[in-house]
Amino acid sequence: MEHRLACADFTFPLLPHDRVLQLIAMLEFEGVDIGLFEERSHLWPSREFEDVGASARQLKKKLDDCGLKAADIFLQMAEDFAPYAINHPEGERRQKARDRFLQTLEYAAGCGCQHVTALPGVHFEIESREASLARAVEELTWRVDQARKHEIVFGVEAHVGSIVADPESAGQLVQLVPGLTLTLDYTHFTRLGMADSEVEPLVECASHFHIRGAARDRLQESFAGNAIDYERVFEVIQTSGYRGWIGIEYVWIDWEHCNECDNISETIQFRDFFRDLMNR
Repeated sequence: MEHRLACADFTFPLLPHDRVLQLIAMLEFEGVDIGLFEERSHLWPSREFEDVGASARQLKKKLDDCGLKAADIFLQMAEDFAPYAINHPEGERRQKARDRFLQTLEYAAGCGCQHVTALPGVHFEIESREASLARAVEELTWRVDQARKHEIVFGVEAHVGSIVADPESAGQLVQLVPGLTLTLDYTHFTRLGMADSEVEPLVECASHFHIRGAARDRLQESFAGNAIDYERVFEVIQTSGYRGWIGIEYVWIDWEHCNECDNISETIQFRDFFRDLMNR
């Protein structure tokens, strides 16, 4: 599969979802990264999963009408990372997270998407990091098995605030969970001042990519202010044999200065940058 470019629907939260899909198609992307973020995206799990099959069919029709494919379905069950983290100490919350994950797999399959992303869990300070990590490994192992049954690839995004907030721990998590992959986003590491070379080993673990500008202390930055050498990143992607989607993922939320970019302009600039790399 050759590289294809996707754009996140949550890049444009102020537009109605139908208009977002039309805009993404107008920007000449082939795919859409769909955000299922409770209370902060167009599509909320609690609403979409009232009738999973019907919701998935409706989304697929909208995508088909726009000539788009679902590149990824990204599940987040709450605005904050902790309340329904997959490794929450409370069994009842973990079970609800499992139930939502199963519904997400059904939803993804119903709209023709072969990739699902979730978050890897957090360190709960009431216990050791080792205890939180062990529970995350158990839950992620279960998710990999469930995704495999649906012939869906499952990846987690190592992110700021997660139990794997640096490249080394993210790589260790993948080793601990056979079959687990990463939805790889350099920006979470760049924000911490880490060099691209520290992130590169994770490319071998990636099943999906998030691309946007970033710099030290800036999780999201303009194309002009970006500190990541994406030409080098693309070379490493090519060498690794990766042939999946590359998602341009600007966001617009009041967190980590992520509402200070012109998302349309920045998305277009990165689109054109990667188009040029792909056509060389």
